[in-house]
Amino acid sequence: MRIMGLDYGTKTVGVAISDALGLTAQAIETIRRKEENKLRRTCARIEELIEIYDVEKIVLGFPKHMNNDIGERAEKSLEFKDMLHRRTGLEIIMWDERLTTVEAERALIESNVRREHRKRHIDQIAAVFILQGYLDLTHMRQDRARN
Repeated sequence: MRIMGLDYGTKTVGVAISDALGLTAQAIETIRRKEENKLRRTCARIEELIEIYDVEKIVLGFPKHMNNDIGERAEKSLEFKDMLHRRTGLEIIMWDERLTTVEAERALIESNVRREHRKRHIDQIAAVFILQGYLDLTHMRQDRARN
């Protein structure tokens, strides 16, 4: 079973996919759109990727404020979740994504990716952090249940 991780932004969606065992997350692509509310092509591309990778579940980043409040971006993510669920029928898990973009930026800097190239990859890397966080917690819970 593969799981898809999404970092939903105003004009981009970073996409990551788990390996078949659900252990690691890999960056796949960044879906770009010209306007925030133009989501038809974005959703169509996500549906294509779901079919290509045989995805059974989606983990969607939930951009809460640092004080745990839900702001406008988080509300938009919830709307996107509802739209994706209607279109795909898949379970969609909201995952706290606070600081994932900061972590992604740091990882790209540490990998010596030039500033002009970071923009191209940052959303994919943030999606990897979102998905990997979910995968790690899931495996930790499974390990505890076994012991």
